Amino acid sequence: MFEGLLQPMHLLIIMAIAMLFFGPKKLPELGKGLAQGIRGFKDSLKDVSPDDSQKS
Repeated sequence: MFEGLLQPMHLLIIMAIAMLFFGPKKLPELGKGLAQGIRGFKDSLKDVSPDDSQKS
């Protein structure tokens, strides 16, 4: 169903739509926020020890 979804042409179209929707000034801010969110999620996964997950 999702075969070939992320082809280069599709990515270009998605980027063009994002540029029109958010504008060129807002995209770096959105990327920075997304990166911080992913980094925070990864850090929280590293902090979980095996003992913490068994206390449910």
